[in-house]
Amino acid sequence: MTGIEPARLRESGQLRRRMMLSALAVGTLLAVPALSAATPVGAVSAASIASTSARPSAPKPTVVLVHGAFADSSSWDAVMSRLERQGYPVMGVANPLRGLAGDSAYVSSVLDTIPGPVILAGHSYGGAVITDAAVGHSNVKALVYIAAFAPDEGESGLAILDEYPGSQLPPALTVRPFPGGQEAYVNPADFRQVFAADVQAGKARLMAAGQRPVSLAAFAESSTTPAWKTIPSWFLVAGADRAIPPAAEQAMARRAGSHTEVIEGASHAILVSHPEATAHVIEAAARATS
Repeated sequence: MTGIEPARLRESGQLRRRMMLSALAVGTLLAVPALSAATPVGAVSAASIASTSARPSAPKPTVVLVHGAFADSSSWDAVMSRLERQGYPVMGVANPLRGLAGDSAYVSSVLDTIPGPVILAGHSYGGAVITDAAVGHSNVKALVYIAAFAPDEGESGLAILDEYPGSQLPPALTVRPFPGGQEAYVNPADFRQVFAADVQAGKARLMAAGQRPVSLAAFAESSTTPAWKTIPSWFLVAGADRAIPPAAEQAMARRAGSHTEVIEGASHAILVSHPEATAHVIEAAARATS
């Protein structure tokens, strides 16, 4: 008996240890699901906040820029680069400059291809084009006139210049024939004085050399129903404009109920000489209508 008892005691002790280890293992297994299912209230709140803050903001409107006569889309280059840095999709439209009805129809067809909201800006004669082109386009949220014509129904660019004298443009024009009519250029010797007085001389020479002519019929053609009667508008007036008199620009802005800013000393080529101010007005229109 005495030899057997120690062995039995050892076996009994080992059995108890095995039973204790088994119980601990079972307890651990039972506890893990309970711990993993429990989520602190603070953690849920943080996740919810993170999810809310991660929601994407609304996309910015596309800015469509329409150049005027004696220019091309490159006249918007410095404005476009500023708008793109602010995250705006930008499109410079090649204005045909052949006639108001046809030019407006062309820009209207471009607007048909753009999904989402649009801010439509025009410089000079391009203002008359956007006035007609935006009609019927519910996605055009704002019109922006940059030293531009904003004609009323039945009104032409020539009629506006006749009503507000002081333009140096008509005597500076050179007229040439083209198939189907006549077109006008600004005499390069007069270009800087009339069109771009506050633009660096070398840049103004390049603008004069690369200017695109406009059909005489485009200036004489009357506008149809103006879009500014139903679409909010902004107007940047060039205070020293020698192509469209500043008094004419301010009168058109008042008539359209436009949000208006005047840059004193700015020439007709205000989008080239003051690209930051031009971009600022376009951004103001975009923010106000988004």
